[in-house]
Amino acid sequence: MSLFLGLDGGGTGCRAILTDAEGRVMGRAEGGPANVMSDPEGAVSQVTACALAALAGHDPAQVTAVLGLAGVNTSGAAEWLPQRLPFGRVRVVQDAVTAAAGALGAQDGIVAAMGTGSVFIRQTAGEVVTIGGWGPILGDEGSGNWLGRRFLAHVLRASDGLAAETPLTHATIARHGGRSGIVSFARSAAAADFAAEARQIQSDPQDPAAQHLLAEAAQAVAQSIAALQPRTPLPVVFTGGLGPVYSGLLRDRWELREPLGTPLDGALRLAREV
Repeated sequence: MSLFLGLDGGGTGCRAILTDAEGRVMGRAEGGPANVMSDPEGAVSQVTACALAALAGHDPAQVTAVLGLAGVNTSGAAEWLPQRLPFGRVRVVQDAVTAAAGALGAQDGIVAAMGTGSVFIRQTAGEVVTIGGWGPILGDEGSGNWLGRRFLAHVLRASDGLAAETPLTHATIARHGGRSGIVSFARSAAAADFAAEARQIQSDPQDPAAQHLLAEAAQAVAQSIAALQPRTPLPVVFTGGLGPVYSGLLRDRWELREPLGTPLDGALRLAREV
């Protein structure tokens, strides 16, 4: 087992890296969305293609692999997915585990992984505890999907006179071709599509509607972090595409630290420890 592969997969896409025993990078690859709960077969296809592309012709039987994937905690993929992969040794874990390994290394702390989905992780003395991460319909508070859904619902409420209309709410209705266009979009939109809507808030953060939604989101994120904090507070690391947004909104609540590495770094680190 002379080669090591780390793979990070979520609602937006997956990334893989292959190294040798000395840590030299032998291959990299990227692929499409890989959430084993919301789309198990699609995730298997994307993960397999991405991993094989990173192998660049190397024998998968000589590879020790760790895959950190969204949806593992609710799909049972840690049991059924390894059997469908060609590696000599393979471990499939929730993306929270690789996020903590990448962001904290061996240090104690709390990670708020804020991407298309979200999950909150506390690592102390090597033990990992998570809250949230219950998927795009029932959970993932503060995530891009969660924020995008609430944003479009707010736009419709504003158009009904139940909230203040703003330039951003008007522009959103126009962009979708009217209120019925928003409803049509939401009917078939995936988590990544709602996350793209959340970027409209980021593009105009001074709009009153954006400020209202960001304040609501920051409160939800802070509540989850606070639930993980022990009596002596731990430092907090924000990761993911929305990480910089929340680190700005919550910079005065706790000691904030920059991540030591990415979830992909964490997956590779765990592969080397198998």
